[in-house]
Amino acid sequence: MPTSFLEIVELPDGRIALRRADDEEELVILDFSESAKSFLQGYHIEVAKAMLNVGVQMAGRLAEGDFESDELPRVLH
Repeated sequence: MPTSFLEIVELPDGRIALRRADDEEELVILDFSESAKSFLQGYHIEVAKAMLNVGVQMAGRLAEGDFESDELPRVLH
């Protein structure tokens, strides 16, 4: 992926998107349910920013080859 500035935006429908600053195409979209938004007491935007920040950092590590993958089965939860 070419280097460019990324931005986090709230879409008109309430979803949170990560996209290149010079492009309207979303790279990642987060969609919190109403119950999750209620649980987070209005802080879902801050949680989305944290989630996307960690994801971008991880993608950078992968791109630089600075990530050791273990051969164990992975459980996503």
